[in-house]
Amino acid sequence: MVLLAGMLFALVFSLAPFLFFVTTAFKTQAQVTAIPPRWLPSGSLEFFRSAISHYGLFRYLLNSLIVAGTATGVTICLGTFAGYGLARLPRRCSSPILLGILACAMFPQIAIAGPIWRLLRFIGWLNTYQGLIFPYVALTLPLAVWILTLFFRQIPEELEFAALVDGCTRARALRSVILPLSAPGIFTAAILSFIYAWNEFFLALLIVTDPARQTMPVGIALFQGEHTIPWGEIAAASFLTTAPLVLLVLFFQKRIVSGLSAGAIKG
Repeated sequence: MVLLAGMLFALVFSLAPFLFFVTTAFKTQAQVTAIPPRWLPSGSLEFFRSAISHYGLFRYLLNSLIVAGTATGVTICLGTFAGYGLARLPRRCSSPILLGILACAMFPQIAIAGPIWRLLRFIGWLNTYQGLIFPYVALTLPLAVWILTLFFRQIPEELEFAALVDGCTRARALRSVILPLSAPGIFTAAILSFIYAWNEFFLALLIVTDPARQTMPVGIALFQGEHTIPWGEIAAASFLTTAPLVLLVLFFQKRIVSGLSAGAIKG
């Protein structure tokens, strides 16, 4: 009973903020400011319309899709080749390389933000999509390489040798044999990379100051009212930001678990 009560408490504690802004997003302004408060929403889309028309929500959403989608695609392309190469190396050679790659990802953002900003200013990439995409690729690539390397190691090399004997080139064997079998690991790395790029705030705030290029987290944080904070519009925008990620994880949860557990069990 104690364990069940603890689990229920943790569930309520975790879901309460999410449920709060979901219900707020579907209320009217009168319901948000009502005393005593109204807990159940009326299903109004008032705040969604206001966020779209007055705050340019679709512009932020499109910017996030461009940045997160492109960064994820580049990360997976590079991570696939790097992970495949490391998986085919002897472990005594690949393990130090993997540890070095992970060590590069351990630096906090505040420690590397200054050099990244100076570099982007030097090459003229401030307030551009690529100015966000390439730092995101650099930050998500170590995890993608680690996941894909562990997953490629689980695929027997004999399958690749059989394809080579049948006349396939190594590139053809990778495309036709290895990649289809490694789909769960690729999905896992892609989803985790996309979630990071979609939610990242600090670098997006530092690198992009042009409202036409800002992503959803920065755009929501900069929602401003003349005399009050527009909590309803913030809740509606937060719902549109979070809902796709929740659906994505729920839809691909089996592949995510399979990819994250690669290498955990032998035999």
